[in-house]
Amino acid sequence: MTSIIDETASSPVADSPARALVCRGCGAEFPLAAQHACYQCFGPLEVAYDPAALARVTRAQITAGPQNIWRYAPLLPVGQDPATRVTLDPGLTPLVSAGALAAELGITAPLWVKDDSANPTHSFKDRVVSVALTAARGLGFSRFACASTGNLANSVAAHAARAGAPSIVFIPGDLEQGKIITTAVYGGDLVAIEGSYDDVNRLCSELVETDEFEDTAFVNVNVRPFYAEGSKTLGYEVAEQLGWRIPAQVVIPMASGELLTKIDKAFSELVEIGLVDAPAGGWRVFGAQSAGCNPIATALHKGTDEIIPVRPTGIAKSLNIGDPAAGLYALEAVRRTGGWMDYADDDEIRDAIRLLARTTGVFAETAGGVTTAVLRKLVASGRLDPALETVVFNTGEGLKTIDAVAGQVGPTYRVKPSLRAAREAGLLG
Repeated sequence: MTSIIDETASSPVADSPARALVCRGCGAEFPLAAQHACYQCFGPLEVAYDPAALARVTRAQITAGPQNIWRYAPLLPVGQDPATRVTLDPGLTPLVSAGALAAELGITAPLWVKDDSANPTHSFKDRVVSVALTAARGLGFSRFACASTGNLANSVAAHAARAGAPSIVFIPGDLEQGKIITTAVYGGDLVAIEGSYDDVNRLCSELVETDEFEDTAFVNVNVRPFYAEGSKTLGYEVAEQLGWRIPAQVVIPMASGELLTKIDKAFSELVEIGLVDAPAGGWRVFGAQSAGCNPIATALHKGTDEIIPVRPTGIAKSLNIGDPAAGLYALEAVRRTGGWMDYADDDEIRDAIRLLARTTGVFAETAGGVTTAVLRKLVASGRLDPALETVVFNTGEGLKTIDAVAGQVGPTYRVKPSLRAAREAGLLG
């Protein structure tokens, strides 16, 4: 491993357990700074921690913390001092027992839905944005930005509004109207690009290198290593909510693939520092994609590491990243744990949204429909063991993608306002 850390450089927070940024490709180390790619091999960077600092963290320390993601601050790269946080205080979202869904799918072990639609802007992105923008403030940035398929735009705009900072977010021009409105309402700049998310991301990667944007933190570009660490809090919470236990199986939606890798990383960290024991036989990680954008799952099915970029189609726009940055690492996590990946088409997604709502009371956006549809496929194919405890992740609120099911649901009766009309319609038996 090559280390090129400047020993005079300091992390965004002095008492952070983070020690460096490390290349996931060649292992080169860099200071904790606004950098997302390795200068030696151009591989992606992630945060590395001081093992001794993590080993000092206790369950009691965590449970005494606030009722949000910052209870895990001793395991995160920033935010140890509450005064430094740029946050909406997301987290501790419901872990919903899904017995009726399990029965319908033939699952005999406990089944849970981790419902992150309960976050402040109704998606898991509040977790990653809180961590990224806390790092950005510590690094001296004064404006907040992102490339987004919708949920991230909502969150960055809302966080900036709370912090009294300017924001500029970039989205594909064909995004769902619900996500456009729930971004624009916060008053920041919203830029719709004529192209796909990958076109948007490419432009943002170019803008971040210009003098005009030197004061701007793009949460998923120049502060991406910090941003990605926020996803770990989903894994931490699931373990804590299960009584400090890791489930045997998890099913996770994939866009870039990073959420899957970070939940897996969270489980590994908890085991390594002794806060939980691994389940007998370890845990298995399963990935879910839309059939309209499934390059990671396709590579797994073909038995290759070659992830061929695609131009996304279909209704699951929040998962429409055709050139997934963490795809290789998602493949590694799934293969290492003995899991699998699958995908669902638009009709399967719509049906699964209704299935999840009908059996659990959780109205998921299209990404949650993808995850539920893939869960059904994994059980039917025998890839997922119905006798092992399983957690599936709903990452966003169905009201953001209401058009997906608008033509399929509605009033079951239409009657005039009279007892006679109600009786004639069959409402009285």
